[in-house]
Amino acid sequence: MRIAIPNKGRLQQPTINLLQLAGMKPLAIDERALIVPTSWRSIELVMARPEDIPYIVECGGADLGITGHDYVVESNALVDELLYLDYGHARIVLAVPEKWNIKSVVELPQGIRVATKYYTIARNYLESRGLKAKLVRINGAAEVMPYLGAADAIIDVMSTGTTLKLHGLKPIDVIMETSAVLIASKEWVKSPIAEELNLVVTLIKGVIAARGKKLVLMNVPNESLDRVLSVLPAMLAPAITKLSRSDVWEVITVIDEDSLPEVIAKAKVYGAKDIVVANVEKVVE
Repeated sequence: MRIAIPNKGRLQQPTINLLQLAGMKPLAIDERALIVPTSWRSIELVMARPEDIPYIVECGGADLGITGHDYVVESNALVDELLYLDYGHARIVLAVPEKWNIKSVVELPQGIRVATKYYTIARNYLESRGLKAKLVRINGAAEVMPYLGAADAIIDVMSTGTTLKLHGLKPIDVIMETSAVLIASKEWVKSPIAEELNLVVTLIKGVIAARGKKLVLMNVPNESLDRVLSVLPAMLAPAITKLSRSDVWEVITVIDEDSLPEVIAKAKVYGAKDIVVANVEKVVE
């Protein structure tokens, strides 16, 4: 099985981290390597430009791919977005020079020059707004184009807006939201390795579901059990096991990290002891 992942950029390291947690640790990372073996012997990684990954998956060069939702839309590739991966969050925006006294796209003049690497997204957006513009297709940084006089405005990805501000630009419209996605070909369920593909998807989904969750273990005297259980959240219900001492129970549950301080405080007041908190690597439903 081949999984195509970004060879550079903001999505690369979070993607590698995700695969490692799912059990597919890359055995070598070299910026010159195109194919990388993993600890899962039947799986290798294809290192590719994020914008190329939808095409690679569509044509069968890789069975799965991880890239940005924006690149999937831009490519028009026939792929399925199986999972949104909860990282790489950004927006595709229309930005103009800050010195322009313009706050909305409807104020832009006809014939404006717009630099972008998102040619398809930009064309569809501008047409939907009824704005006639000349698209300047680029592959590198768009932010510098208005400063150089090569364009009047840009359509580009924005995470925090700092880069735009540094180049004297301001966003005036959000075209779309984007984040990392796991993709497969439209025919993936008919693949000879569909069962293995589904296992990979399940494990990745388990890693995502485990984010922000903690495993909590505690010892609870018999007389305190009902009160402690009343304040413990759980995915279904806490697990309880009687210890060798007949008057003490071990209680195990999984809770959101945000509620951890409050839950521990209440459990201690109600009689819980020896509380242990551990990380959760995966939650497979």
